[in-house]
Amino acid sequence: MVEKVGRIPLGVLKTSRCCVWRALAPRSSTCTLVVSLHRATLTPPKVAYVLEGSGVCGLTVPEAEREKVIPVKEGDALAIPFGYVSWWFNPNDSDLTVLFLGDTSKGHQPGRFTDFHLTGPTGIFTGFTPEFVSRAWDLSETNVAKLVHKHNQSSMGIVKLKDSQKMPAPSAKDRDGLVVNCYEAPLDVDIKGGGCVVVLNSKNLPTVELVGLGADLVRLRGGAMCSPGFSCDSAYQVTYVVKGSGRVQVVGVDGKRVLETKVSGGQLFIVPRFFVVSKIADPEGMEWFSIITTPNPVFSHLAGRTSVWKAISPEVLEASFDTTSELEQLFRSKRTSDEIFFPAK
Repeated sequence: MVEKVGRIPLGVLKTSRCCVWRALAPRSSTCTLVVSLHRATLTPPKVAYVLEGSGVCGLTVPEAEREKVIPVKEGDALAIPFGYVSWWFNPNDSDLTVLFLGDTSKGHQPGRFTDFHLTGPTGIFTGFTPEFVSRAWDLSETNVAKLVHKHNQSSMGIVKLKDSQKMPAPSAKDRDGLVVNCYEAPLDVDIKGGGCVVVLNSKNLPTVELVGLGADLVRLRGGAMCSPGFSCDSAYQVTYVVKGSGRVQVVGVDGKRVLETKVSGGQLFIVPRFFVVSKIADPEGMEWFSIITTPNPVFSHLAGRTSVWKAISPEVLEASFDTTSELEQLFRSKRTSDEIFFPAK
């Protein structure tokens, strides 16, 4: 279950069951208009991760009197709950590419994000009659037509702004409690020569509780292995490969291998509930960003110092494997100091 996601042209959306990402094009001498804005949208719960570039994200909390205008950069993760209005803006000379991951199974069209656009040809108010909009906004029907009329809003999602168009200035204070940079956050696990991980949960990113999703960024060193493991919360994992490449194996509850493939940057795969996954990085290493369908995930590993094997009594292991005590002792003596990530030999 792997999908290849390439660079997306301006204004084009690439979708899968759990993934959408949009590239906002930079300034260009070939463009008559200079900057890109992704329209204000009422979104379903999702996690956003900035793959490259920098820019601005606007977030409006329900019933708030002022929006948050957030500066964002590569490595930033945001959890956007249902009902928040968001927009994205790229004022720079390089691409801003954002990955969105979420559970789309309960969308208006299952398998696709259900975005409620506030403006544009599919904006909510294009469906109301001018009389209703006029009454709601206390404007004349003439002015309503100028704001809402479909012919004045031909762009579905991304707008190119004019040279003279101003946008609100971002505030670093608005990042508090809404953004975690995965490259700058304290590491939850750091194994020399093996890999490191930053986990996003309700402690460092409170909005994941509202979204109902957790997330993590894992960097696996060249040739290293990520221990076979599974979610103790019976959660799904959706993994997007950010950089590098490696091999992945997933085994189901009946002991059958359901996925064996090589993955590289721009691909994603899904690990179903109760399934066990393991990865080995190629020489250049591999980096991936995942969401987990619980805000505070707990994982159990089946190899290494913290694995269940170390806790089970020798007699039970010997009987379960139907082996000799000598082989059981050899098995138990291995991986006594390694945890989760195993460096290349």
